[in-house]
Amino acid sequence: MTVVAVDCMGGDHGPQVILPACRRFLDSHAEARLLLVGRPEALQGFAHERAQVVAASEVIGMDDAIEVALRKKKDSSTRVAIQQVKDGAAQAAVSAGNTGALMAVARYLLKTLEGIDRPAIATQIPNAKGGATTVLDLGANVDCTAEHLLQFAVMGSALVSVLNNDPQPTVGLLNVGEEAIKGSEEIKRAGELLRAAAATGDLNFVGNVEGNDIFKGVADIVVCDGFVGNVALKTIEGLATMIGGFMKEEFSRNLLTKAAALVAYPVLSALKRRMDHRRYNGAALLGLRGLVFKSHGSADALAFEQAIARAYDAAHHQLLARVQSRIAHALPLLQPQAGGAAN
Repeated sequence: MTVVAVDCMGGDHGPQVILPACRRFLDSHAEARLLLVGRPEALQGFAHERAQVVAASEVIGMDDAIEVALRKKKDSSTRVAIQQVKDGAAQAAVSAGNTGALMAVARYLLKTLEGIDRPAIATQIPNAKGGATTVLDLGANVDCTAEHLLQFAVMGSALVSVLNNDPQPTVGLLNVGEEAIKGSEEIKRAGELLRAAAATGDLNFVGNVEGNDIFKGVADIVVCDGFVGNVALKTIEGLATMIGGFMKEEFSRNLLTKAAALVAYPVLSALKRRMDHRRYNGAALLGLRGLVFKSHGSADALAFEQAIARAYDAAHHQLLARVQSRIAHALPLLQPQAGGAAN
């Protein structure tokens, strides 16, 4: 059995959304067990032979400061769920709670892998090829050095090798142009490090990519700093919402616009489904000595179920061991740089 610890109190909706998602997940994954972490009185109505309640008396609010999460709420559902991973009771943890607090608690409890200065948040963004492009970082690190971007590329390669069953996924560096001479000095230096990693066989680096290449699927993995990555993710979510709103609005208009909308509906519906961020919910916190996945805070039951499934797949396919293996192989490149990088 692969065991996943679920923070049932986090996010905008808490148990009313998370518990139905847990049941749907268990019904479709016969070899999985869940540890449901939270206040017992909020979880007492849930019963399943492959689920166990783990008590936690506190909840980290979406607006709680990191200091509160770390120092004052030591029995929070977020912390207790991650503790299950540290103790070996679970192979992965999932939370829809406060992103900053989740990252801080996970880093405090699990620590980072050797050769990694900063954990990164990685998720998939749908592309025109019918698949998805994995982008990292998505907000954990706003200011990144060239060394950090190299570390992200190595970790992202391990993640995608598991997701796509591809030992050599392609990596692109997000830039303002494809030419190696473009971009800031930090980006140009990152390009040099990524090319050096490609020469040693640690990465399958295809060069610089631009923003629209994320959606074209030019590379399996796109590496960028957290500011840019977070903007890209929120743009996709907003676009999907806009398409859904447009479809609803046009069907509410007069007969002529309804007829036009009806003709366009199959195409718009397919586009909306492809861009539905709920299908790709579940971002991996890479670089830690344990598996932690972040769900969108406003996730519904379908989206949260996807986050649990991603955590399960990662644990089931030994993602942590693959990340460690790739980092160990690339350590001669990572270690000298990481030693001088700012934490």
